Amino acid sequence: MTVTEHRGLDLVALETFLSDSGVRVDGDLRAELISGGKSNLTYAIVDDSSRWVLRRPPTAGLTPSAHDVAREFRITSALQNTEVPVAGTVVLCEDPSVMGAPFTVVEHVTGRVIRTKTDLEMFSDADLEACINELVRVLGALHNVDYQAVGLGELGRPNGYVARQVALWAKQWNRVKDADSADVDRLHAALAESIPARSESSIVHGDYRIDNTILAPGDRSRVAAVVDWEMSTLGDPLTDVALMCVYRHPAFDLVIGEPAAWTSPRLPSPDDLAQRYTIASGRELVDWPFYLALANFKLAVIAQGIHHRYEAGATVGAGFDQAGQSVPEFVSAGLRALTGKQG
Repeated sequence: MTVTEHRGLDLVALETFLSDSGVRVDGDLRAELISGGKSNLTYAIVDDSSRWVLRRPPTAGLTPSAHDVAREFRITSALQNTEVPVAGTVVLCEDPSVMGAPFTVVEHVTGRVIRTKTDLEMFSDADLEACINELVRVLGALHNVDYQAVGLGELGRPNGYVARQVALWAKQWNRVKDADSADVDRLHAALAESIPARSESSIVHGDYRIDNTILAPGDRSRVAAVVDWEMSTLGDPLTDVALMCVYRHPAFDLVIGEPAAWTSPRLPSPDDLAQRYTIASGRELVDWPFYLALANFKLAVIAQGIHHRYEAGATVGAGFDQAGQSVPEFVSAGLRALTGKQG
């Protein structure tokens, strides 16, 4: 639906900025809100001959590190000539005086985003098999990008990444917990004692699953673009793989508040996904139980954070009320992965 009031968007200022940046604008600009909820504001921008996508931070509750659109733009710009499909980048504005915050404009990618189990009904079993193989191949391609060669050597600090992740999510748990949890403490302690002595480094997406991709129109076996790079950094590629696998847990439906496509029983098991990744990337899953446990720990803390905001009345809309129920599920799965014991 085309909006008449564009929150955080000034079309007159945008048209001037695009023209001054050498982007041809054919007729008046119009905007359609694509997403204005939990993440950045995302608009489809159209004139009489072109269609783009604009992203900018929310107009309130800004956490700069979580809404760094300039970072996303630089990552996708660097990936333009790699095997990782991304939207073509058009322009980056870092001057907040133009529209109140930095923003990016990229080319619109035609295709389909698969979010729910209902969306999967259009897939035959053969289509779905081809789609999953492509998703895994693209993730492997991302991890095999030479980040120094594409100019992303300053994106993050890969050395010590997993140790920092363990500490980060423990700290976050203490911020959002309702009460102490012996199982969470046990999982954190086991992770801290099991940090791999060595790990690889690559670009990591940080949130990779089917609904953070756009599938090509008419070809469900091809990813037209990987999207939502807000969590991307330099780190250990196996954290990406493990999180992709742990997202398969049925409790993830409670976290996002709907029957997610990625939890569908039609998809391969987590073990199968991991094996496919090994084949596609040529990378062995060394210390795999640690990475599975860390991914479960991360999702438990994220779910607890959603529950914490819901209880505080800080969420807007439906689908947040059951997130807390998933926390013990992920903690238990993390303990099983790392210690072989039920939490």
